[in-house]
Amino acid sequence: MTPGGPQPAPLGLADIEAAAERIAGRVRRTPLIDAMPLKDAPAPGALRLKLECLQVTGSFKPRGATNKLLSLDEAQVSRGIITASGGNHGLAVAYAARQAATRAVIYLPTSTPAAKAAKLAAWGAEVRFEGGVWDKANEAALAAAECEGLTYLHPFADPAVIAGQGTVGLEILDDAPETGLLLVAIGGGGLISGIATAAKALKPSIRVVGVEPTGAPTLKESLAAGQLVTLPAIETEAGTLAPRRSAEINLELIARHVDEIVLVSDEEMRAAARWLWFELGIAAELSGAAALAALKADRVETAPGTPVTALVCGAGTDGLS
Repeated sequence: MTPGGPQPAPLGLADIEAAAERIAGRVRRTPLIDAMPLKDAPAPGALRLKLECLQVTGSFKPRGATNKLLSLDEAQVSRGIITASGGNHGLAVAYAARQAATRAVIYLPTSTPAAKAAKLAAWGAEVRFEGGVWDKANEAALAAAECEGLTYLHPFADPAVIAGQGTVGLEILDDAPETGLLLVAIGGGGLISGIATAAKALKPSIRVVGVEPTGAPTLKESLAAGQLVTLPAIETEAGTLAPRRSAEINLELIARHVDEIVLVSDEEMRAAARWLWFELGIAAELSGAAALAALKADRVETAPGTPVTALVCGAGTDGLS
């Protein structure tokens, strides 16, 4: 965070509204469903679930990748885009490039399961392998971007990516303006940075709570320290919520707009994922169930009658194992 008094925000509502116009028709406006009529409802007030697990490619990520790509000039788009990711971000980059009829290069560590590489290739991406861990693959992607004139897409620390993710917040408050508590999972922080920026601009009284795994409290510890913290190790199976370090732009936006960060265990996420499947037929990945897990595990104080919205950010079946 920048010292020396208040500084202009790196991102605002206008950026997110512009992103919404830019990506309209290229990503889905996902449903917001009412979960309260079910037996054993997990919240004392009205509970709604924003189903980004039904987004194209199975997560919220195409919003940011598409907005970034459409923010580039024609020459940049024609040359193509590049990243390092075997997960949701990689799929989103491949999808965005396919929509724009341009090239996507995705670097993967050599340890990446063959099925993930095949899925990226099926979306039209050019897959390259480098190093045994993500850091090495990312270094190679950055070098290739420079050498080949490709635009690198960061998964969470790019303003255009954050603005695209923030469009989720616009949709939530458009569909459920009465929302008093909004729960969002945190990985690198791009999703909650954008959503909280939009939500607080539209409704300053809303309470935005982030949810991290107990084994990867990256941004909770960074907020407590007043600066970015690099975790020495990660101990969670929720891989999409497990960066060892975030970025300055995310920390700044979270410090401005997020009211609290709470922690949930892998088993609590797994219990929430099972609840989603057996009660609603929703297949959420472990990280996709994190926001609901915070509610079910009583990690968040909720005044009776408070309308709650929890984001289901990604699809998968790992939470059912």
